[in-house]
Amino acid sequence: MTALATSPRPARYLPPRIPDRLKLLYVTTLHRSSTWLSEAFATDNATRVILKETVGVTAGLALLRDEAFDAVVVFHEPGVLDALDFVEALRTGGHEEPIIVLGVEPPQSFEVLAYEVGADAYCSMKQTTTRCLLWEFARAIRRYELVRENRRMVEAERQRLAAEHAEAERLLQEQRTLLTELEAVDSGEMDHSEGIAGSLAETTSSAPRTALPAALVSHYRDLLQTYVVMGSGNLSDEMERLTEVLIDAGVSAHQVIALHVEVLEGMIHGLGRRSARHVMNRADLLVLEVTMHLAEGYQQRYESRRASEQQMLLPGFDEADVYAPPRDESP
Repeated sequence: MTALATSPRPARYLPPRIPDRLKLLYVTTLHRSSTWLSEAFATDNATRVILKETVGVTAGLALLRDEAFDAVVVFHEPGVLDALDFVEALRTGGHEEPIIVLGVEPPQSFEVLAYEVGADAYCSMKQTTTRCLLWEFARAIRRYELVRENRRMVEAERQRLAAEHAEAERLLQEQRTLLTELEAVDSGEMDHSEGIAGSLAETTSSAPRTALPAALVSHYRDLLQTYVVMGSGNLSDEMERLTEVLIDAGVSAHQVIALHVEVLEGMIHGLGRRSARHVMNRADLLVLEVTMHLAEGYQQRYESRRASEQQMLLPGFDEADVYAPPRDESP
């Protein structure tokens, strides 16, 4: 019977992922009992190893369904127990336990085959030691923990993105409801007694579509996409040009908000797995900045128009002479 060699030095530094008590499942044949492996671990004395032996593939699979193990060791004996088939069956069935394959074949000819079916390592009994086997267990257990941690992080990220998208949809729904209320107030179709209750009962499945030109909608969409990435620092000129276009077209603040909701809705639906919170925050800043520029632009136009409507004096007349009281020329 081939036995594993033990380390000539005591274990001063154990593998970080090897627990003080390591529970292993040893899948073997009738001719390869686990006695020699238990004795090898006990002789090395690096950690306490509890070895549970099972004979054959079927018994091994059944035991894995009933108990939990830190790792699985399967002995490859050609013609009697095919470790590659066993490992492939475990991985196909969804088992993710660390698996180490033991055998007598040299690693150069068998190691790659073990990796291809999902084993974590292959150890040749002619070339490995008990301490080396423990470090293989440590690496396999660490990999198993990383896979589980990565899966938890991916699921947490998926849930976070789903929550952000749900929050974005809720905010868009509130904005659509607000626009519906404003439209009803402007058209006189909502009376004061029904007010908000009537608008909340109304289903608004999509944002109100603006009657603005398609070129303006496309321009605002490009501006919003750029604003989300860059912010307002480098877009002052673009903001001023957009304000001029909106004022020349006589677009109201209500129409600007409707345009914003329409464009933002399409952007949120096209985000996919990307974050929606950042987009919503930047979009709120953009629509606030646009409406402020629009209000200032209309105010400046109004002030300039008022100044131009004043009657100017003809050349040669002095304002002091025009408004001076008449002189008394009586003797």
